[in-house]
Amino acid sequence: MSELTLAPRRRPLWRLFFMPVLVLIAAIAWSAFWFYAASEVDVKADAWRAQEAKSGRVYDCARRSVAGFPFRLEVRCDGASVSLVSQTAGTQPPLTARLGEILVVAQVYDPKLVIAEFTAPATISDSQGAPAMSMNWKTARSSVVGLPAVPQRASIVFDDPEIDRLNGSVSAPLAQARHIELHGRLAEGSSVDHPVIESVLRIEGGSVQEVHPLLAQPFDADARVMLSGLKDFSPKPWPERFREIAAAGGHAEIVQSRIQQGDVIAVAAGTLGINAQGRLDGELQMTLAGFEKIIPALGIEKMLEEGVPQATLDRVAPGVKTQDLNNLFGALDRAIPGLGKAVKQNAGAGVVMAYRNFGKEAVLEGKKARAFPLRFVDGTVYVGPLKVGQVPPLF
Repeated sequence: MSELTLAPRRRPLWRLFFMPVLVLIAAIAWSAFWFYAASEVDVKADAWRAQEAKSGRVYDCARRSVAGFPFRLEVRCDGASVSLVSQTAGTQPPLTARLGEILVVAQVYDPKLVIAEFTAPATISDSQGAPAMSMNWKTARSSVVGLPAVPQRASIVFDDPEIDRLNGSVSAPLAQARHIELHGRLAEGSSVDHPVIESVLRIEGGSVQEVHPLLAQPFDADARVMLSGLKDFSPKPWPERFREIAAAGGHAEIVQSRIQQGDVIAVAAGTLGINAQGRLDGELQMTLAGFEKIIPALGIEKMLEEGVPQATLDRVAPGVKTQDLNNLFGALDRAIPGLGKAVKQNAGAGVVMAYRNFGKEAVLEGKKARAFPLRFVDGTVYVGPLKVGQVPPLF
């Protein structure tokens, strides 16, 4: 019986090259897609800049580049600048802010999430081009979800931000903080044509100079606000948007807020609206622990000891005349020498005692506190009968 030897069967060669060719085609297709997306960045950016310019916000880059192949789009803007026109009530001159670099990153497979990083420092110049303020920070980053359609949520975070006022070569601290976060999103159940925005603000170790002595000392703040009355998200100057909110009967609902400065703690909640003149109206229910430490910061004791300028008296006690107080203290001194001075020196303690009985007794985080309304009447801020501040019109 003869033995037959069978030749091995040959496999088709195309099978050996099928997978490499498929990978090559996929790589070419992906590369074409990435370069097309990169080319569209300039088109989309220019369209966005034109839209923002109509709202008085003019953005520009000295040099713009796109990188990140193969899975990311990294848009780098060197020599970034933004000019703000008509963003406040009245006829304020435009301001221009310049910073070194903005890096915007998006994943090609998830373009709706955009992350940006900002490189310090930044300089804000006045209408004549002279530097007015400088800003510095350790890190600054933001994120937006939902682009290019209506954003669903957005955040911006600063670590160790500082703002200085510039006067020629001299700089003076204006504001600083250890950490600041601002988050915003469409509230659950909110529609795009009448959106309600839920926002959260957190400040750690913040301080502000040149505004009020109470703000000059470090404080922590945390607030959650619901804003209604918006019609859409189209770019608009802020005065126009505030006017729109007022016309729609919109308001800002402060769902919760908390401020702590040393042993002083305050929480507040309520609703603020905008009247036809662009001023704030509304009321917050506030609970405050450590009110007796606030009185010296308001300056009442010092006013009584040194004499009360009418402008200052109008701010804290509307309706009371300086001349009336001076006449009273002078009459006391004439009747019994030194009595007027003693009354002045002890008046501050009397004010503290009076305000200990103001409002209602409460307990805040285990501490004795007082609960009372914080009222906004046509932009004027009142704590009880005391006028403590004035908010400028929003449009």
